[in-house]
Amino acid sequence: MTEFFPILRAIHMSCAALSITGFVLRWIWMLNDSRLLNARASKIVPHIVDTLLLLSAIALVVIVGFQANAAWISTKILSLVVYIVLGTFALKRGRTKGVRTVTGVLAIIVFAFIASVARTHDPLGFLR
Repeated sequence: MTEFFPILRAIHMSCAALSITGFVLRWIWMLNDSRLLNARASKIVPHIVDTLLLLSAIALVVIVGFQANAAWISTKILSLVVYIVLGTFALKRGRTKGVRTVTGVLAIIVFAFIASVARTHDPLGFLR
């Protein structure tokens, strides 16, 4: 099973890059009241990318094991929940553009933290 690790990691990292790129693009469109935000692809593609991201993450955890990596993987999962909540406020639930702006910036910072935790395998990521 470990022979699949490099390809799964590449898929996971590519999907993570596509996911944050898509989020930032949709956030900018929302801030500018762009009609592109309501395009069919804008509503479907993020779900496909994020599903592949999640599936590749699960497969990677199966390969590397959770117990030995519990601290940093748990931090990634908890931070992912924070990122999702912030992202929903940034794109839809924020009542004003100001709230959506702040939560969008915070979501991007949390995403960067998640990436730093993944890169360093340290639960403190860039905070260390």
